[in-house]
Amino acid sequence: MKRAGVLLLGALPVIAAGVYFVVPGDSADSSDGSAASASSSASARSTRDDAKDRAEEEREADDALIADLPPGLAAPAKKELAQQLVSSAENSTTRWRTAYGSIEDVGDGDGYTAGIIGFCTGTHDLLTLVERYTEAHPDNGLAAYLPALREVDGSDSHEGLDPGFTAAWKAEAEVPAFREAQEEERDRVYFDPAVRLAKLDGLGTLGQFVYYDAMVFHGPDTDAEGFYGLRERAMGEAKTPGEGGSEKDYLDTFLDVRRQAMEAKRPGIDTSRLDTAQRRFLAAGNMELATPLAWEMYGDTYRVP
Repeated sequence: MKRAGVLLLGALPVIAAGVYFVVPGDSADSSDGSAASASSSASARSTRDDAKDRAEEEREADDALIADLPPGLAAPAKKELAQQLVSSAENSTTRWRTAYGSIEDVGDGDGYTAGIIGFCTGTHDLLTLVERYTEAHPDNGLAAYLPALREVDGSDSHEGLDPGFTAAWKAEAEVPAFREAQEEERDRVYFDPAVRLAKLDGLGTLGQFVYYDAMVFHGPDTDAEGFYGLRERAMGEAKTPGEGGSEKDYLDTFLDVRRQAMEAKRPGIDTSRLDTAQRRFLAAGNMELATPLAWEMYGDTYRVP
């Protein structure tokens, strides 16, 4: 998975204030400047507070809207199906619960890929998982690798991880609490945000899965290759159903944009998860991901009755 984007705009008022106070001047100017700075800081705080209030009000309105909608992909049976579909792409099996202990470097530049959703040592989400797990379970078998995980974050390096990290991961994956932690992090970072946003965009169960799989593969990032960047590009080319557009046309456009991003990053990549799975469901008009369902992934055929 990719590291989430970080916005730095909130730091600007602090930087400006810091610069002011190290500039020398006479007492009158300093007094006037201090008053102006205090006023500016108060104004900035007020602006941030207003923005926070608006965001909370909008979130409450969104929550109310979502509460009135069908559960869609969040329904237990559909969520199970979503994990099977993703697992067929990430781990070449629909038996996703067998993947808690999976770990390997697949040579894609993201270091070790591990667990049920493909957490990566090079893309921050594996580090976050182990950090959060260690807060709740300090004596776990992965805690000793946290310094090394922080050092290699953002790279494909194994420094400080070899030779023991893979064995430690597999051993910890036998612990029920770590399995639960993997599922919680999957839902917190990928599943819940993707389904929520898809519903707000007016998408049905298939569209919610399309967003979820894109979130898993591209990460919750705001850059051009991240999920939010892809969504923004798609929305620039087609209206979402929430904007009055055609659901099929919008999903076709989103999948086009996503395929371009996948091929730009990794020329020659197998795009089965789009071409012989999601596009197949879309072409069949299966907007609710009704079962039985059949799809192909990397040449293998999968079926869910």
